[in-house]
Amino acid sequence: MTVNLRPARSLDAGATGEILHGFARENDWMPDLHSKAETIAFCGRMIDLGWVTVAMQQDKVVGFLALNEAEIHSLYLAIPARGQGIGRQLLDHAKSKRSELSLFAFQANHPARRFYERNGFAEVARSDGADNDENLPDIKYIWKREAERDG
Repeated sequence: MTVNLRPARSLDAGATGEILHGFARENDWMPDLHSKAETIAFCGRMIDLGWVTVAMQQDKVVGFLALNEAEIHSLYLAIPARGQGIGRQLLDHAKSKRSELSLFAFQANHPARRFYERNGFAEVARSDGADNDENLPDIKYIWKREAERDG
């Protein structure tokens, strides 16, 4: 099935917020910090800042990536969209815009960690979670574009 990427629009806040809130609800290790309305408002702020690219399938938002400068702030997919290469498309889109990217993944989020490691990100630091809202231990990852070699 074809996936199209495009910059998010204000009206995408509901769909992106639904995806993000759904991720928090599906993982029992995630604390319940925000209502669905708060999560939608948060996604709306990221969209207003111009950070968000959405993945569209059949005119429906199925995933999104929020890129703040060189930091991937969020990359989430709706459950039915997982395992189809859409996350990789979003990640490759971000890689095409920067020569270096960073992100944080929760230590408990094993699928995300595997995904980032398979896609060239290297662990550079771990924390106890004192610096994130969820107070969950996390890992900082960095990706750097390989220098192009001359002939």
